Amino acid sequence: MSVLTKSESKSIDFLRKLGLKQVNHGTSTGLNTEGGRKSIKSHSPVDGAFIGSVTVTNREQYEAVIVKASEAFKVWRNVPAPKRGEIVRQYGEELRKHKDALGRLVSYEMGKSLQEGWGEVQEMIDICDFAVGLSRQLYGLTMHSERASHRMYEQWHPLGIVGIISAFNFPVAVWSWNAALAWVCGNVTVWKASEKTPLCSVACQNILQKVLKANDIPEGVSCIINGDYKVGEYMTKDERVALVSATGSTRMGKIVNATVAARLGKTILELGGNNAIIITPSADLEVVVPATVFGAVGTAGQRCTSTRRLIIHESLYENVKTRLAKAYTQLKIGNPLDTNNHVGPLIDHLAVENYLSAIEKVKAAGGNFVVEGGVLEGFESGCYVKPCIAEVQNEWDIVQHETFAPILYLMKYATIDEAIALQNGVPQGLSSAIMTDSVREAEQFLSVAGSDCGIANVNIGTSGAEIGGAFGGEKETGGGRESGSDAWKAYMRRQTNTINYGRQLPLAQGIKFDL
Repeated sequence: MSVLTKSESKSIDFLRKLGLKQVNHGTSTGLNTEGGRKSIKSHSPVDGAFIGSVTVTNREQYEAVIVKASEAFKVWRNVPAPKRGEIVRQYGEELRKHKDALGRLVSYEMGKSLQEGWGEVQEMIDICDFAVGLSRQLYGLTMHSERASHRMYEQWHPLGIVGIISAFNFPVAVWSWNAALAWVCGNVTVWKASEKTPLCSVACQNILQKVLKANDIPEGVSCIINGDYKVGEYMTKDERVALVSATGSTRMGKIVNATVAARLGKTILELGGNNAIIITPSADLEVVVPATVFGAVGTAGQRCTSTRRLIIHESLYENVKTRLAKAYTQLKIGNPLDTNNHVGPLIDHLAVENYLSAIEKVKAAGGNFVVEGGVLEGFESGCYVKPCIAEVQNEWDIVQHETFAPILYLMKYATIDEAIALQNGVPQGLSSAIMTDSVREAEQFLSVAGSDCGIANVNIGTSGAEIGGAFGGEKETGGGRESGSDAWKAYMRRQTNTINYGRQLPLAQGIKFDL
């Protein structure tokens, strides 16, 4: 039962290197299963070819996965944190060995450029490196007690099972942000990958399980389940899953948040973005153009940090518009595994429909297209579209919503206060940027009265976050934080400890209780 078909001979090498030799991959460890259950078939948006399939996790199998994860947690939590870090270090080394093959799978199954596919695997390697260091830095604080012969301190303990729901646009990196931190903190993970990119999760699991087996670590430390939102509901409703980290649409996030909150569980939510760059009169246009174009068309506009809106000072508006239109004529659209191409396909036909619908809504609202959009002919998958640019008003309904496609909106401003108001004037609050040589404008943008986003950049675009900083946004983006800084604390529970090493029992606040 090979995962390969005759039409995919070009894909054979990197798929085989990742151990993808079977059509149906199981739910807890990525092993082959039989039995005629429902399956998810993965077709590449690159050429429409069938790559392989995974079986959908049913309720009985989900229960088996949770039991396996729970048993693994009892072992894993007692492994010293630096030793847990060593396992993650070894996983990072294996990812280095498989970077080319896994990057090609990401590119082929998701449709992003090969450079971005390799970059995504590099993010996995980087977060492993970060987590290794973190495994020796899970610090608590010590506090002075008001009572004599008492010592107070706090420590951090793992939560247990961490459920991870990831999106198709970053089929491996965002999972690793969560998993690497969760593991060194002593948790075990259950991953429901996007049903649009299921083979990427199987590949990651195959690589990791070799590391776990070589170190005699229970395989339940990392589990995968497959399916649509119904399988995700197993986790969100399960009190045994202490934390659910979900990446996806705002609509999905609101459902996850309400469901998990109803059982007083914890969530990390990374949801929609509607990101803007402000272009000021002093901006260096040699920086503006490449930053804008990469932010708008990278991953075919399917990043949560993609540049959706360009807020341009009226004195530069026509100049910037002309430069962007010229730059768009130089874009090369095609097979993303060809490194000469800048833009690959959208993920599927539904994404194409949403793209076309958004264009029609812009036109109906009165928008003017500087660069026209449309579906490109001559591609088997039917998922390749033209990146486009439209002049709009920020308050239009279509502009207020995130369209996961390469559509860039242009608008003018007169004062910096107006620009910041436009930037903040959407429901989402993920990433933002300002292009300026003015210290005053930059500092105002970064001040408490400036950008209301979780990420605010100066003289770089909205896309391309580094793992060293905490990643996440505000408002309808969900408020979660992943990756660097002290994001690790979300994966642990805080415990305050008081030790009495004296021979008396003084009470706090001077309370007397004599018997």
